[in-house]
Amino acid sequence: MTTDDPDPSSKLRITVTDGRGRPRTERGLVPWVIRVAPRAARGELTIALVGDRKMRDLNHRFRGIKRVTDVLSFPADQGAPAVGDVRLLGDVVIATGLAARQARAAGWTNAQELKRLTLHGLLHLLGYDHERDDGQMERLERQLRRRGGLPPE
Repeated sequence: MTTDDPDPSSKLRITVTDGRGRPRTERGLVPWVIRVAPRAARGELTIALVGDRKMRDLNHRFRGIKRVTDVLSFPADQGAPAVGDVRLLGDVVIATGLAARQARAAGWTNAQELKRLTLHGLLHLLGYDHERDDGQMERLERQLRRRGGLPPE
């Protein structure tokens, strides 16, 4: 589902698609992300919900890892011009099969897991890197998950 701005004051525009770029509806995901996103989250974001095989192919192509992963982030080229006055943040791709398995294992709903993974991907688009930042991204992610009512991990 394409949602330009459920909240007209929001500085974040989100489009949710399937693996072929077709609009997809995920009830509650877009307003939740807009509500909990850090202030620095300004611009346009696409969330692509894909199958595990597609995600495995993307992970291999872009990271050289031949296995499915739950979420990948593809930041927009920072040198790319904005569309109108909207900055392009990039794309968050989520493997729906793996997300569903992780949700079951954690005792969460699929909707909660999609929110968790979207937030994680968005933080990567904003420049956070949990592999190099001495826990800064992890602390912020925990705080934002609490703000959004997600259970702790």
